[in-house]
Amino acid sequence: MLSLIQILLMILGVVKFVMIVHIAMSWLINFQVLNLRQPLVYQIWEGLNRLLEPMYSRIRRILPDMNGLDLAPLIAFLGIYALEIIIRNNAHILV
Repeated sequence: MLSLIQILLMILGVVKFVMIVHIAMSWLINFQVLNLRQPLVYQIWEGLNRLLEPMYSRIRRILPDMNGLDLAPLIAFLGIYALEIIIRNNAHILV
């Protein structure tokens, strides 16, 4: 059971890393440091969007309209962090 908990925590860590890369890329694209006309940048951006958009779209349905401010990545990041805390605090019960 401990191995399953560790695998789940590793997967959550990878998801957090992918989200951080996506957030950083969105800032770099918005500040025109990265250009989506470059094929590699576009492929990475599209891949990250395809991975994360199903999670973000569910959160966006719940959140009110913020006039261009997208809080879905922040809410998702906090949710994953909270899930990690819950798993770590209750790991001794599950083992």
